[in-house]
Amino acid sequence: MLLLVIRALYILICVGALATFLFSSTAPPPVMQEYPVISFCLMTLFTMCVLLVDVLIPQKRVDIVSAVYFGLLIGVLLAYLFNLALRPLFATQDLFGKQGNGLYAAFSLLTLLILPYLCITFLLQTKDQFRLVIPYVEFSRELKGGRPLVLDSSALIDGRIADMVTTHIVDSEFVVPQFILQEVQDIADSHDKLRRGRGRRGLDVLKKLQQDPKVEIRVQETKPSAEKTVDQKLVEITRELNGRLVTNDVNLNKLASVQGVDVVNLNEVANALKPRFIPGEHVRIRIIKEGEGLGQGVGYLDDGTMVVVEQGNREIGREVDTVVTSVLQNSAGRMIFSRLAEAQV
Repeated sequence: MLLLVIRALYILICVGALATFLFSSTAPPPVMQEYPVISFCLMTLFTMCVLLVDVLIPQKRVDIVSAVYFGLLIGVLLAYLFNLALRPLFATQDLFGKQGNGLYAAFSLLTLLILPYLCITFLLQTKDQFRLVIPYVEFSRELKGGRPLVLDSSALIDGRIADMVTTHIVDSEFVVPQFILQEVQDIADSHDKLRRGRGRRGLDVLKKLQQDPKVEIRVQETKPSAEKTVDQKLVEITRELNGRLVTNDVNLNKLASVQGVDVVNLNEVANALKPRFIPGEHVRIRIIKEGEGLGQGVGYLDDGTMVVVEQGNREIGREVDTVVTSVLQNSAGRMIFSRLAEAQV
């Protein structure tokens, strides 16, 4: 709404200023005074072309605009200083004779064309490093924390990322690519009841993060591309942002690691925060079902960790003391193997 008001004011101001300039003053050149209506229409058309370009390019990146601005400014300044320093050289009669002024004009024109171009392209290619040299060159607010965390659909659907935020151990910016948001939306619109519930949970988690005033989160606009898979696009956007990918997907974890992108696996984070059990430690647990192996019983800790008890099938439904024999832990979770304490020799 604000943009519409500003654009309307721009049109009114342009029309009023041009009409005043052409019809109410003696400033216009003779050709404009001779054809005031045509001049008014042409000048108005030029101002409207600027407005049209602004409307046709709605997504403008401030870092690119600032890089072009600073590149042009630095390039023109370098060209001016360069030409000023070499002007006495071209004025030397022994070297250039009467052609010195002409050569100097040609040299000045070349430097004014080449140096701004080189500065602009250099800053566009190294704008991330340039931002570190000159703070606020992007005219953006200072972000909390370090490298951004790029969330995939499995991290949103899992929901534990919202619980991590409440612990205040995460202070980085969260980024949700547009195609990930669309993927979660498609899951929420699925005809399958289970998939629909998972998708809605992912949208609820995203909404919870957006409503938390302590969380920096944004949806990253992306160009649609049918040639690349979602996983590959996630890896590329994470690399582009110099961020870290947050996921529960084991295959995506491997793909990102192979391409040198840092991954935060929520299962690994959860496992790292669980209490560690060592062989010989006593664990009290309720056995609720039989295991796959002969005579095994299975129970679960409060955090969901599966505990397999040797010869525990006869204790189903009872709480028993067990002794840890080994622990199997990987990115998919953790499993504890134990035996009944009464069987300990």
